[in-house]
Amino acid sequence: MSIARRRRRLLAALVVGLLFVCGVVLFDVLQTVFFAITVAYVLYPVHQHLVRRGLPAYWASAVVTGAAFGVVLVVVGALGLVLYNRRESLFTLLRTVPPEVTVPLGEFTYTVDTTTILATARNALQGLAVDVATAAPVLGLKLFLFAILLFALLVRPEAVGRAAFSVTPPAYHDVLVALDRRVRETLYGIYVLQAATAAGTFAVALVIFGALGYGAPFTLAVVAGVLQFIPIVGPGVLIAVLTGVDLVTGMPTRAILVAVIGAVFIGLAPDAIIRPRLASRAAHLPTSLYFIGFTGGLLTVGAIGFIAGPLVVGLLVEAVELLSQTAEGRQTQLDATVTPGPNGEAGADPRPGALQDGQVDGADEPDD
Repeated sequence: MSIARRRRRLLAALVVGLLFVCGVVLFDVLQTVFFAITVAYVLYPVHQHLVRRGLPAYWASAVVTGAAFGVVLVVVGALGLVLYNRRESLFTLLRTVPPEVTVPLGEFTYTVDTTTILATARNALQGLAVDVATAAPVLGLKLFLFAILLFALLVRPEAVGRAAFSVTPPAYHDVLVALDRRVRETLYGIYVLQAATAAGTFAVALVIFGALGYGAPFTLAVVAGVLQFIPIVGPGVLIAVLTGVDLVTGMPTRAILVAVIGAVFIGLAPDAIIRPRLASRAAHLPTSLYFIGFTGGLLTVGAIGFIAGPLVVGLLVEAVELLSQTAEGRQTQLDATVTPGPNGEAGADPRPGALQDGQVDGADEPDD
């Protein structure tokens, strides 16, 4: 092995060790860093499009970062403002539920005591309001850190790709490209597809909840859109809650309407109309694996787990596919796009991505 290659691998080991130390020291902002990296992955094609249109890379990074920061700020701020303004409506809704509910089942009737449930719900809402108010300064600081990291990643997107290719033998460059592709497609599916479906769900829910006469249709529509990010469950849980509340409060007609119309047009229609139109541009995991990644990620690493969980599962699926192709002695599909250069290095991948720059600039000398 040459001295240059040995030096690169020792430096790579040093980088891995320092990353571990940074993860321990900066644990409280680790989720913000991860979020910024994944958003940069998704927005990289937009950045490159602006550069190709003649905008300098620095200003393209500033424009994309400003737009992303604005979207995150609007979503977080709007959700918080809606919940704050509608806090009295939520408590009023809880007060309309009677302390006892009689449920007829055939010849028998059962009485359900709702006092304990209502008290628990009120305490939970009050505790949530206090927690949000306490965490507001920290949240603002993390949003500022998110913007700085996103800008830095977009200004020099090729740095990580170049480093990864420089320490990896040329024979394994196709593996890096395959993993890069899987990360990009999985993140596209998580962010773009889910966001588009959530926006469609919000628009439809706003019309339906307003037509059915609910007191806070905008708030309910926002909740329905947010629930669209939860696989399998989705806005159906909101429809079930509204149906139950209407039945308990003596409004069976509206309960039936929201159960039928809501399930079809809020729960199913956005998935059936919007998702197929965008699905051709993203690699989908099976629903079972996506749900495992989503649930396991949330339970293990918290809120950021809805991204980290499916992403890790997607990388595992890609690694298994590469292993099966190698075991069968077949050439991977990426071998056709990653062709060896004159010195054994990987050629340029025609698809946009952070690793493409690393391929172009990260030439390696062959092993001794």
